[in-house]
Amino acid sequence: MTVASILKNKGREIFTVTADEPVTTAIAVLCAKRIGAVVVLDDKGSIAGIFSERDVIHAMNTHGKAVFDKRVGDLMTRNVVTCTPAEPIAGIMGMMTAQRFRHVPVVEEGRMIGVISIGDVVKSRIAEAQAEVDALRQYIAL
Repeated sequence: MTVASILKNKGREIFTVTADEPVTTAIAVLCAKRIGAVVVLDDKGSIAGIFSERDVIHAMNTHGKAVFDKRVGDLMTRNVVTCTPAEPIAGIMGMMTAQRFRHVPVVEEGRMIGVISIGDVVKSRIAEAQAEVDALRQYIAL
């Protein structure tokens, strides 16, 4: 299975903010949409970073209450790893686990077409494993 299959099932809705927006705006989006991260866009609409719950926690530890006076660009994760729809899910899962991040923008022909999370990847792998179990049971029953 590939990343495209995850996007087919979950959809391609993307939530974004800009680097110059207040941190409180990004936190409001995370809460309202019940998501763990938003993609941060630069003034040209390209990916500038990711702002996640983890970024908020680290910033609160470093800046205390002053975190709420910051801009998203001050706190976001700048080194964003992306993937393509053709990449195998197993490879993405390994990369996310090894590099300890939970959200990956999906880019096709230079354009962002979705975002997948580790939860999406795990859900897909479980469905794939269940399908294999069902197929083996059916085969054995013959």
